[in-house]
Amino acid sequence: MTRRGHGRAARFCRKLLQARDGAAAVEFAIVALPFFFMLFAILEVAVIFILNSLLENGTIETGRLVRTGQASAQGMTATQFRANLCSRMSVFADECATRATVDVRVIPQFNVNPPDPLSGPTFDESGLTYTNGSPGNLMLVRVWYRHPLLTTFLSQGLSRLDDGTAVLTATTAFRNEPAGAGQPAPAPAPAPTP
Repeated sequence: MTRRGHGRAARFCRKLLQARDGAAAVEFAIVALPFFFMLFAILEVAVIFILNSLLENGTIETGRLVRTGQASAQGMTATQFRANLCSRMSVFADECATRATVDVRVIPQFNVNPPDPLSGPTFDESGLTYTNGSPGNLMLVRVWYRHPLLTTFLSQGLSRLDDGTAVLTATTAFRNEPAGAGQPAPAPAPAPTP
């Protein structure tokens, strides 16, 4: 290459490196995909945290109906229990009936291992049951909520099933209150007069 050709190539490279027209657009194009992916992932994790909080609170509050004997007095079934739970799920109440699964059972002691419906690649409801129990029974209330994930990367990390859904679990255990616990205490007998 001649000196003259070498000088032209050098000038062209310098101009190319100094040119800033469209640099912001190119930089944004490079950064945009990861940025929006992270933004959607953060929003989806936020939705899961809100959903988990609502599920925990709903399970505790609906479990209280079993604990106080109100569920037994009403003859509550698993479907009615789930409907009551779903009424406490705020913005997720519409799809709760099809996504929530309940298991309410009497347990002999607090350190039991009830059947786990998530032990395989699919959700197995065959070992789940519903009973309101009797006064004084130890009770275990478990609720599972299947929430579809939109972000592919999150579904790989959060999904325990083959269908790409996150399964949130809420559990509470308690002893049913004695019969008549919701009634006011009787007035004490008057003290004998001397």
